[in-house]
Amino acid sequence: MKFLDEFRSGENARRMVQAIRSASVSRRLTLMEVCGTHTMAIARHGIKRLLPETISLVSGPGCPVCVTPNPFVDRAAALAGLPGILIATFGDMMRVPGSSTSLEQERAAGRDVRIVFSTLDALLLAASHTDRKIVFLGVGFETTAPTVAVSILEARKRKLNNYFVLSSHKVMPPAMDAISKGDVHVDGYLCPGHVSAIIGTQSYENLVRRYGIGCVVSGFEPLDILRSIFLLVRQSEENRPRVEVEYTRAVKPEGNPKAMAVLNEVFEPTDAEWRGLGTIPQSGLKIRDAFSDWDAECRIPVEVEPPREPEGCRCGDVLCGRLKPQECPLFGKVCTPETPVGACMVSSEGTCAAQFRFGE
Repeated sequence: MKFLDEFRSGENARRMVQAIRSASVSRRLTLMEVCGTHTMAIARHGIKRLLPETISLVSGPGCPVCVTPNPFVDRAAALAGLPGILIATFGDMMRVPGSSTSLEQERAAGRDVRIVFSTLDALLLAASHTDRKIVFLGVGFETTAPTVAVSILEARKRKLNNYFVLSSHKVMPPAMDAISKGDVHVDGYLCPGHVSAIIGTQSYENLVRRYGIGCVVSGFEPLDILRSIFLLVRQSEENRPRVEVEYTRAVKPEGNPKAMAVLNEVFEPTDAEWRGLGTIPQSGLKIRDAFSDWDAECRIPVEVEPPREPEGCRCGDVLCGRLKPQECPLFGKVCTPETPVGACMVSSEGTCAAQFRFGE
């Protein structure tokens, strides 16, 4: 509790807000967080309300469930309809709408779709259901991809030839690069703490060199975020963009070499589609040919319906920072957490879900 008090102290927060206001430049600054956990923390703690009018916070593509495109959901739903298939997934994918259905709807229709809490749970399903093909849905950034890589290595070691992964894993730096050269102006990034704990900070150095955009790796407590905003404001005031790590208790510049080693052993970079951003070169993680026996896309053929986007949904624009959630014509009317139309309203890290729950 003493640890949390340090990072949630009202007195310290007031001091930091005053420091931000004192350091604020006269021109407007647009800062983007690219982590869904940051998005929810900013909304939950009302951080936007504390900032001067010259500083705007916008949310980027930091929610892995939100950026997962319809074709992946459609393939997962189609696989669920095949005989002898058991789909294992984390719970936040269950209600994500595909082109015409969701995994939740498929389960209600009698398909075997189960929520697991770890890749170990999925491996246990494979070991106890040897007459079934277990397909685990690999969704997430560099934080979760190493655990999925380990599960494939473990399946090979244990000769679990009925375990498969359908990979939609993505890596964050290429998406940040795409945003930096796109039509949304960003003056600084609050970089994701969990991802950075794995990949380190080298990738962000490229953003600074190419685009002159400052980067601060932030923790997730209110004081973490406020301190990170202060560091970005100070960089702008000094006209010296650079990479800084506020989240020093968890993030090292070199990241986690062991996690990266196992990730790179099993996965290789590939072009990937992001909801709202289109196809970004080398932004996805594909299972290497050496491990194709555990690749669901390679080993389990299935006919997938042509993808369709829901009419009127602006989730893609929200994920790019072009649009605030409340500016979508469906927000809070047709699209709510109980009746989601877009993925941004489904996920616990979604920008629309955060806006609906906490407001500005």
